[in-house]
Amino acid sequence: MAEFRMPSLGADMTEGVLLEWRVRPGDTVHKGDVVAEVDTTKAAIEVECFDDGVIGELLVPEGATVPVGTPLATIETSPSAATAAPAVTTAPVGAKAGGAQPETGAPEQPTRPVGPAPALPHGHDGHESTLRATPLIRRLAAEAGIDLATVHGSAPGGRIVRADIDRAVTERLGAFDIWVRATGYARALANETGVDLTGLAGSGPDGAVRAADVRAAASPPAAETTSTPSRSAVQSERSRSEGAATARPERGHPAPQHDPAEVRKLIAAAMTRSKRTVPHYYLSSTIDMTRARDWLAEHNRQVPVADRILPAALLLAAVARAATVVPELNGHWIDDEFHAAAAVHLGVVVSMRAGGIIVPTIPDADRLALPAVMAALRGVAERARAVRLRSTDATPATITVTNLGDLGVDSVFGVIAAPQVAIVGFGAVTERPCAVGGLLGVRPQLTATLSADHRASDGAIGARFLHTVDALLQTPEEL
Repeated sequence: MAEFRMPSLGADMTEGVLLEWRVRPGDTVHKGDVVAEVDTTKAAIEVECFDDGVIGELLVPEGATVPVGTPLATIETSPSAATAAPAVTTAPVGAKAGGAQPETGAPEQPTRPVGPAPALPHGHDGHESTLRATPLIRRLAAEAGIDLATVHGSAPGGRIVRADIDRAVTERLGAFDIWVRATGYARALANETGVDLTGLAGSGPDGAVRAADVRAAASPPAAETTSTPSRSAVQSERSRSEGAATARPERGHPAPQHDPAEVRKLIAAAMTRSKRTVPHYYLSSTIDMTRARDWLAEHNRQVPVADRILPAALLLAAVARAATVVPELNGHWIDDEFHAAAAVHLGVVVSMRAGGIIVPTIPDADRLALPAVMAALRGVAERARAVRLRSTDATPATITVTNLGDLGVDSVFGVIAAPQVAIVGFGAVTERPCAVGGLLGVRPQLTATLSADHRASDGAIGARFLHTVDALLQTPEEL
């Protein structure tokens, strides 16, 4: 038996709000499926399943505020439970939770034809039974009005995953503008009050409709008249909401958006605690980036544009590998003792469009090849700036990297995010005069810095870490 818990997005987060359940008791789920959406002070997080199994009990209702670490639901992970669980179909858009009926017809087949599936009429059971999709994915498709027969699965074996549904929804929204993002509670409330979701401009991320939006539409002020906004008005509202944090759907109260000033206060409080309680020491080193720059240029010439690697990914990979060589900087200081981490979970500082920063995590960064680090970096940065993170992005980081090189900063000395014991900073790569082979030359160089906890390490260990980062960047082909 496993548990889903309210995730944490840093030491400054104490509680979160369960926005929406994406599953119901008895649903079969697989690793990577999104089971719930929660709201933190900084962002909305999609909680993913880490095991295959069957959803047991939902312990927290939608709209509830609970402390970090609170169990949200249980999952039965035994093989017998997964095979014995009945498959369930989904309710149509606007249906109340719990309205699904048992699915009938042939069971899921282990394979699916490669390539886009032909568009068949709705209700064609023969083809539908060959689709590799979990009940959760089928529910998401039904709520979005997407015919799974027209969706190409991008997972191994042609299995349809949530990213495929999101892509299909995006394409459909661009073509017809008839699908509306909304939380489960908002859909249920709209069904009860008779509010048409397609006529609402949501206040949530990407224009998502919240319960407060439905209540406002159901009971407009007497001096106002209700009208359906145009597509341009809806898009304008979505643009204004982009980068803003998710609203909290508390019953009976308007759902306020996140205030950037509030986020800054939380960051300031966490950094103040760190500076007061953690004995920082600081080191810096100048790294020659000639070989790394030349290797990147040659590599990027040989691959498609979508597969090109940015210098930032190279720096993250070097830090992750160095943390395995110098493990004294990779872990946490807890109860007056250093606890070394078994893997490198790399925190990445991302600046938000609305102001402030957020630090999502790239889990197991030391085990990722360089292209995978680039893909992970792109993913967490996009999700962080859209304020729609996943639970894996909230994995407790074991060491953090901050990079202000793209803003032209020469160097940056970060503040340690306790209970971590180190943060690495990178400045801009600039052409600098230096001695090359006994002669004065000009080379691309950057300044790498280290802020570390003197309780867990000392200057000699920190210097060895920076030297290791330097050495790794001189052999980029091995990262």
